[in-house]
Amino acid sequence: MRFTQRIMIAAAAATAVAVSAGLAMAHGYNANTVNMFAPASHSYAGAWPVTVTHSQFSNGTGCLTLSGNGTSGSASLVFGGQKYPYGSFLVINDILLTTIQEPLYGQNGGLMFAAHADRGLIGKGIFENVEGGSNFDAGDVAFGTKNDC
Repeated sequence: MRFTQRIMIAAAAATAVAVSAGLAMAHGYNANTVNMFAPASHSYAGAWPVTVTHSQFSNGTGCLTLSGNGTSGSASLVFGGQKYPYGSFLVINDILLTTIQEPLYGQNGGLMFAAHADRGLIGKGIFENVEGGSNFDAGDVAFGTKNDC
């Protein structure tokens, strides 16, 4: 490899490191040089107050409990006096997806929540109640403060 090619490759590598460091700094420096190039880890595990509005049948407030490694795992729900112990959650691309198994008579059902999730906080989103493979009910969902239910 010629000397000029080596200089160009070294310059390109140095530029890539500088750009990566700048992006990491813009995203948030965690006061730890080890974490400088990786964003801070935020856990969503905990008990979240959840309020459903603008639905036909499911308006109310409950408690959604997320357990696991912080960005995926199991979920359970207490809502409207009913306990739903089986479910799962996943946070990917700043979106929380939660599915709770709803026991029905002779068919499958699920209570689903999708909401913006960023820096350990869950924002507003949508709720859907699926019964027998079809949309039965839908509405808006808002989450309260973690571990406040």
